[in-house]
Amino acid sequence: MEEMGERDLKMEVGYDLTEDTNRGKHPHAVLRGSLSGRNPSKEAAARDSFSKAHAKVWHLYNDHFRPTQGGQVSIALSSHWIKPQAMTEQDIQECQKSLDFVLGWFAKPIFIDGDYPQSMKNNLSSLLPEFSDAEKMYIKGTADFFALSFGATLSFQLLDSQMKFHQLESLSLRQLLYWINREYNKPKIFIVENSWFVSGSTKRDDAKYIYYLKKFIMETLKAIRYDEVDVFGYTVWSLMDGFEWHRGYSIRRGLFYVDFQSHDKKFLPKSSALFYQKLIERNGFPPLPENQPVDGKFPCDFAWGIVDNYIQVDTRPSQFLDTNVYVWDIHHTKKLIKVDGVVTPKRKRHCVDFAAIRLQILLLQEMHVTHFHFSLKWSLILPLGNLSQINHTFLHYYQCFVSELLRVNITPVVALWQPAAENQGLPVVLAKYGAWENPETIQAFVEYAKFCFKNLGHHVKFWITMNEPYMRNLTYSAGHNLLKAHAKAWHLYDKEFRRSQKGKISIALQADWVEPACPFSKNDQEVADRVLEFDIGWFAEPIFGNGDYPQVMREWLRQRNSIDLYNFHLPYFSEEEKKLIQGSFDFFALSHYTTILVDWEKEDALKYDDYLQVQMIKDITWLNSPSRAAVVPWGLRKMLKWVKSKYGDIPVYIIANGIDDDQNMGQDKLRVYYIQNYINEALKAYTLDNVNLQGYFVYSFSDRTAPKYGLYRYIANQYEPKPSMKHYRKIIDNNGFPSSETPDQLCPEMLVLCPECNLFQTRKSLFAFISFIFFAFIVTVFFIIYYAKRVERRYK
Repeated sequence: MEEMGERDLKMEVGYDLTEDTNRGKHPHAVLRGSLSGRNPSKEAAARDSFSKAHAKVWHLYNDHFRPTQGGQVSIALSSHWIKPQAMTEQDIQECQKSLDFVLGWFAKPIFIDGDYPQSMKNNLSSLLPEFSDAEKMYIKGTADFFALSFGATLSFQLLDSQMKFHQLESLSLRQLLYWINREYNKPKIFIVENSWFVSGSTKRDDAKYIYYLKKFIMETLKAIRYDEVDVFGYTVWSLMDGFEWHRGYSIRRGLFYVDFQSHDKKFLPKSSALFYQKLIERNGFPPLPENQPVDGKFPCDFAWGIVDNYIQVDTRPSQFLDTNVYVWDIHHTKKLIKVDGVVTPKRKRHCVDFAAIRLQILLLQEMHVTHFHFSLKWSLILPLGNLSQINHTFLHYYQCFVSELLRVNITPVVALWQPAAENQGLPVVLAKYGAWENPETIQAFVEYAKFCFKNLGHHVKFWITMNEPYMRNLTYSAGHNLLKAHAKAWHLYDKEFRRSQKGKISIALQADWVEPACPFSKNDQEVADRVLEFDIGWFAEPIFGNGDYPQVMREWLRQRNSIDLYNFHLPYFSEEEKKLIQGSFDFFALSHYTTILVDWEKEDALKYDDYLQVQMIKDITWLNSPSRAAVVPWGLRKMLKWVKSKYGDIPVYIIANGIDDDQNMGQDKLRVYYIQNYINEALKAYTLDNVNLQGYFVYSFSDRTAPKYGLYRYIANQYEPKPSMKHYRKIIDNNGFPSSETPDQLCPEMLVLCPECNLFQTRKSLFAFISFIFFAFIVTVFFIIYYAKRVERRYK
């Protein structure tokens, strides 16, 4: 093919004797060869000779050695996997051509009919030698199994770009195995080489290599189990680090580390070697008992909730507030015409005038939740950040909303402040003058909190001071002021409002689990512990612990500042401030969404945090959402256990837990899976780990306020429940995951969620009035009849 250009000829030939531990002690001879040239005619001739040489060796063994030795012989072929740029017939054919040129060149003559693929004949024309009929018969069938090399010799950087035929190369070993199975008549497959590579600077904690290895072996297992591919062996490449051809020593592939600068060049096992050893011992990935779902129920008073960051405040007046009088023009315009000069008396606004409230309440009732969590907008209630200007319309809306929630037996969970892109969720004036960097914001927040407690506290019994302050965007001075503002608001409620309102109050922290990327590495464990303290302990330790920042933070910052690269100052609390902050909680509210992996070895500069000296790693076998958030249910259980081990047996609420989905898909199967498994892990924490878990809230209510996260789809001003909403409702109705063996749960009688009961519950005054009128009517009729009969008797 002319566009391939000139290439130098390179050929490796070797044999490898291995044993199939699964099928008895039969040696397998594997002829390994790879050709890479710049001259098509020379390469074609070389491959022609190579195929014939392999066939002669196979026949030699078959005729003279197999009867006595009982072994098997094959040829090891390297391949890649390719996927189409677009699902068109042309692109699919180009993918087939790519595989024909790389793998089919040898595989088709040996495993099918002794001749080259038709696509090669069409493209190479006279450059491709022809086999005689005798040669075809001689070559055909000269392999006892299909020996495959994937990722070891051919990789993204080694495969000639023109061999891709403008399609996309992929690391999907499972799809390649499936293709080989279908293309070459279901041969037995032995993966004789498989690996990827890591940076040459990576030493013994090669986490990235582990997850590539895990991915490849998992895909092999799936091909065996689900695709019925006969794979009977797997070999990792390679045993130790070595010279990697044109890459030299810039990458590493070995399970054993070699320091090329040392004199003795000892082999030291890497984390990947330990991982592979454990995998061999287990013969794959057997289900672990701790990862199996459990049956059981949560306590009777468990809080089942849903989150909506900010409710849609719709204060448009109801038609019943219009004082004008209208007549219907039935003859001409068919519209309402206002009667000039005629008005009705104005009446006081009522909560039923807000149509938006009624709709959202009905949707919440449909979900069967017991709690609803949302955040107030400080800037809407107090536009100037203080009491000099109060927006009574918005205040009244919030008052109506929480009162209507209570009327239908749903507990409002209200956050005073939540960070937002616009002005950090603060009134413009406060944002303009430093936001949380300015200590004056502390007192402004306390005044705002007092105003909310006074005006909403009779209906709100569940307060959050700050909802998910985003640690990675906070300076230490801003975080310092946030903590003091929270503590002062908590003490204000405790002293002035708790006795009369009988509510509870705390702070909500985002708490995603951090797992060491290498489970065998002490360095990775230290990094994971450090990240947890910076991400969660920063706020949790002062409030739920000893009143001060974690010692890990202070020591790390002291170390970083001492090398003159950084100058981060973590403020100090006075003894009085420590006493103020310590214990300023009634419960631990945590938001949890995913789990991240961390490594201490620097592998990818784009995902390396120089400040904490931590490398973020992805386990490429994990299930991911469209936004690339990992679905790792067991991370929630570990997070809950960590909270208990750090801060004791305190009440815990999972105040937000959710995942994004593809809005173009009608069924949100990922979210159904997510909710099912995360709640089950929460149940494990409650039943097996004795975590004092008291509630669980799904994030989020609808796509309108949290696009892609909602349990309701919002289209054309209409709310449509997704399958995940119905699944969550089923879990709520069952109060967990009961089985036939689960004992019956005797709970206090709850309000029956039905329209008729709810109508009576929410309109008691109306029914009382109607009952009174009916009673008065009966009494009046009775007296009329009574006196009528008396008059009748008198006249007689």
